[in-house]
Amino acid sequence: MTNEVNYQAVNGIALAYLGDAVYEVFIRRHLIEQGLTKPNRLHHTATRYVSAKAQAALIDAMNEEDFLTETEQDAFKKGRNAKSHTSAKNTSVMTYRISTGFEAIVGYLSLTNQDDRIKEFAQWCIEHVEEGKLRIE
Repeated sequence: MTNEVNYQAVNGIALAYLGDAVYEVFIRRHLIEQGLTKPNRLHHTATRYVSAKAQAALIDAMNEEDFLTETEQDAFKKGRNAKSHTSAKNTSVMTYRISTGFEAIVGYLSLTNQDDRIKEFAQWCIEHVEEGKLRIE
């Protein structure tokens, strides 16, 4: 797919759904390339990277390091402020909303065909998770 979509016209939750899928595929591919091929272990390890708590901690780290562009910040706010009809299961509502904003950033990057930035974004996240630079609460 190469058509760029006006992400501003897309609901924040829809951006997050797309971003969740894109980010998770990137993470799972990374883990498989690292040799994690057993399905159960792959799933449990991927959870460290894609959980709401990890994504919220990554957003905190990104804000501390001014990693996000202004447009990415706008996409984050669009996702964070969207009205979700599902409830947070394993975390606080605020953590869940921040995680939704994180996923909306990736959705925005995908819809605007910023593949290099998605790779940079995901690699940054992988490095921070693997180096233990996160404060996951």
